Amino acid sequence: MSLIIFLIVGLIAGALASYIMGRKQDLLVYLLIGVVGAVVGGFIAGLIGIGAYGIIGQIIVATLGAILCLWIWQRVR
Repeated sequence: MSLIIFLIVGLIAGALASYIMGRKQDLLVYLLIGVVGAVVGGFIAGLIGIGAYGIIGQIIVATLGAILCLWIWQRVR
């Protein structure tokens, strides 16, 4: 996946995760949450043997990873 597509998927995933978790953030924070979520979601999906095929699959995995990151962040803070 190219860097531009990775960043776009991260931005979309971060915005979706923040919306689902009920948090209003800045555009840069959406991007950071989504990129971290994409890495975490991809790692966890790889561990359990799930592949993210296509742009929709990548957005879903990244969003789930971002939701997990936001949930952990809320619990730690």
